[in-house]
Amino acid sequence: MIHQAFFWLHNASDREALIAGLRALAEIPQVRSLRIAVPAATASRDVVDASFAVCETMEFASLADQAAYQEHPVHRAFVEGCGHLWSRVVVYDSEEV
Repeated sequence: MIHQAFFWLHNASDREALIAGLRALAEIPQVRSLRIAVPAATASRDVVDASFAVCETMEFASLADQAAYQEHPVHRAFVEGCGHLWSRVVVYDSEEV
């Protein structure tokens, strides 16, 4: 199961604080992998949306593990401590075929 979250910030200067908060999510046992990224400096094309500030991609072994992650105290602390940094977040959850 793949979980991707894209964040838009109120202030660009908060990017490192958000990245630090996201890194703490790797402590959650159900998180098999965590990758944090920022928009790449690729050529501008109509199909590319580089308007976000930071994104994270996580892998979970199952939907149940992803659900447990949502309720984990470390995830709740992240939302509590960093939620004020973003103006928008969009999540894409998908399963491999």
